[in-house]
Amino acid sequence: MADEVLTHSTAYENLSVLTKKVGGRLAGSPGMVKAEKWGFEALKAAGADTVYLQECLVPHWVRGAKEEARIISKRRDYTPPLNVLALGNSIGTGEKGVSAPVLEVSSFDDLEAKKDQVKGKIVFYNYPFNPKFIKTFHSYGDAAKYRGGGASRAAKYGAVAVIVRSMSHAANNEAHTGAMQYDPNYAKIPAVAIGLQDADRLSQRVKDDPSAQVFLRTNCVMLADTIGHNVIGELRGSKHPDQYLTVGGHLDSWDVAEGAHDDGTGCVQSIEVLRTFKAMGYQPERTLRVVLFANEENGTRGGKKYAELAKQRNEKHIFALESDAGGFTPRGFIMDLPAELKAKVVSWRPLFEPYGIYDFDEVGGGVDVGQLHAALGTPMAELSPDSQRYFDIHHAPIDVFENVNKRELELGAFAMGALLYMVDKSF
Repeated sequence: MADEVLTHSTAYENLSVLTKKVGGRLAGSPGMVKAEKWGFEALKAAGADTVYLQECLVPHWVRGAKEEARIISKRRDYTPPLNVLALGNSIGTGEKGVSAPVLEVSSFDDLEAKKDQVKGKIVFYNYPFNPKFIKTFHSYGDAAKYRGGGASRAAKYGAVAVIVRSMSHAANNEAHTGAMQYDPNYAKIPAVAIGLQDADRLSQRVKDDPSAQVFLRTNCVMLADTIGHNVIGELRGSKHPDQYLTVGGHLDSWDVAEGAHDDGTGCVQSIEVLRTFKAMGYQPERTLRVVLFANEENGTRGGKKYAELAKQRNEKHIFALESDAGGFTPRGFIMDLPAELKAKVVSWRPLFEPYGIYDFDEVGGGVDVGQLHAALGTPMAELSPDSQRYFDIHHAPIDVFENVNKRELELGAFAMGALLYMVDKSF
């Protein structure tokens, strides 16, 4: 299987088409429609026995014109614009924008301590990635709460907008967008992420200059829900066609990038599993379902619809695998399995180690297959690539095809195919 993938894989070429000819593909956008058509044709070309669309309603958030942010001050000295991106699902500021003093906070606890100072201010969450976590997804999990819930927490005390330090530890000044959610109990206020160098610059300025304010203008709007689709291809099982092995990634991406690592790589790796089985003449015992999920980024509607229909139809799902952690060198899998099955997978470690795949210890799974796990208790796993470079580009304009390594991408596809083969034979 490794020889087949590393010699004949079409994953890299598929990714080139998805990123360069489709590009950004946020739920509800024209790019989403183009991506669904691409996925349908790519699964047919890979040799799927059947390909179909599974309809679901998805949110339709539009960023609008480029964001503007700058420091204004009585000093009247020139300061370059601040590099910001509106957070997904945020409201806009309106045409006139917002100008207000900035209150920097280091955490939610710091916000609570300063709650009497918040009214009329732009709250600046300057919470850095924790560099002590070796697996950087732990840093992300630690910091992402400020992006997700920071606006409503600040609005509770009268803030007029929030600026959030980007979810990254990169040495560049890219702003990293991502989804946020509003608490219906509080006013909706605009929310943006800021590049790390500008976050440091803003922090220093508000310390040095009591007259400093920030002008912010964003143009985003949330429209009515629209129709999107999971794109599904199947390879029919030879012995148990009514039992399912799901493998997939999410087809949507943020609008500001090509969505190469997040999650174009997961989509093309999943398609490559099916192509490889077909090329090798391996007919799985259970039906293999490749699912290109809709709307993971700002709603998870595709994953929820897939799980909902699986439960309604009383389908028997044996295992679900996702790739949504980038297309870097595979190191292992995170898993949420019953103890007996986990022990079985761990016992296969010697088979994977020659390919540099050794880490089977962490508990977890992907966001989309996690919906199936919650609904049906389906054992799940997620490919775990080396994470050191992922958050340099995650949700940023530099998540482009040129930042994907062909060899690393293919090794990940092989790892996924190998695990699914072993599960098909052994579970």
